[in-house]
Amino acid sequence: MQSTIDQLNQRVEAAREDILKFFREIVAIPSMNSDIEKVGERIGEEMRKLGFDKVYVDKYGSIVGKIGNGPRIILFDSHIDTVGIGDPSQWQWDPFVGKVENGMLYARGALDEKNSTPGMVYGMAIARDLGLLDGYTAYYLGNIEEWCDGVGCAAFSDWEGVVPDFVVIGEPTKMKVYHGHKGRLELEVVCKGKSAHAASNYMGDNAITKMMHLVNAIDKMDATLRTHPFLGQGRITVTRISSVSPSDNAVPDECRIFIDRRVTFGDTVDSVLEEISNAIPEKYRHDFRIDQLVWTEPSHTGAVYAYDKYFPSWALEEDHSLVKAGAETSKALWNTEDVFGQGKWDFSTNGNYWCGKKGIPCIGFGPGDEIYAHNVDEHVPLEEVVQATKFYALLPKMIANNQ
Repeated sequence: MQSTIDQLNQRVEAAREDILKFFREIVAIPSMNSDIEKVGERIGEEMRKLGFDKVYVDKYGSIVGKIGNGPRIILFDSHIDTVGIGDPSQWQWDPFVGKVENGMLYARGALDEKNSTPGMVYGMAIARDLGLLDGYTAYYLGNIEEWCDGVGCAAFSDWEGVVPDFVVIGEPTKMKVYHGHKGRLELEVVCKGKSAHAASNYMGDNAITKMMHLVNAIDKMDATLRTHPFLGQGRITVTRISSVSPSDNAVPDECRIFIDRRVTFGDTVDSVLEEISNAIPEKYRHDFRIDQLVWTEPSHTGAVYAYDKYFPSWALEEDHSLVKAGAETSKALWNTEDVFGQGKWDFSTNGNYWCGKKGIPCIGFGPGDEIYAHNVDEHVPLEEVVQATKFYALLPKMIANNQ
């Protein structure tokens, strides 16, 4: 093993400049609002340069790289779209060119989630060269998921017929091994009222006023939600509110709210719907409707994959063979005992699909700290981007050793 690690260290160090150049170049390509065509092309170019067996864009628009044809399938998962930049005046540097300061690259997408792509791509190529992928078919999946995590993975697996045995998610984990997170359910609640002139408002039935009873109840509900010793407490948030009225001088006859409900183990779709329904005053319930949502937005290729906006919670135990393999990989490379950190993300990832919906074991490992995702000071340590390459390269061998 030490000989393998020595070779791995040498190969990664020799590729350092190429890894960082590749990283800076993909960060510099805007890929907002799920439009990943150009950044996908650049990633595909790098995979071809490294001699991947197959590189292609799938029907949904994800960039895919494949190495090997062994019976065991491992998939490296990184979403390559980003959120927008928000108010440009809040950025003190070009959000795509970025800046390097104290060993950190500050730029949009540097952390969430182009952070793991260079390490995954180069790690797969180095693993192949060192014989660490023997017996494997390995995939890199650069996918769309920023607005609906899991949909790009579901489309790839379903339409391409690829069902991995193991998945590695590249979301930031501070270079620790993560093995779970809470899920979420996205809902819209509609309340109907009756319009009337505002000067004669007593003749109407204000939908906003009725909706506020539910909004206030939801605000109080948050602290009472189910908790789990590992995943933590469920959360509920009203994130958007809108109304419909014939004019600015009329009583609104409709009000809608959007709810983000973070779920933990023990929460179900039915239990969430029941708790929200029970929070509506009984005298108004006939005027309310709770809608479960489905993602049907076309991808940049025009393809549509309908995906229920229920994103289950998931977790693997620390003694699961994949989690143990991840821990042993980290220990072998860096001789550290703190391999898990907190061991879970606070937000949701593609793991909601792989493990939550499909039951496929997955772990997370990626450079940087998730708390800086979506911020105007989003950043990642460049050294971690390089070092992560070693983890992705060595992990398949460690998985084989744990089977």
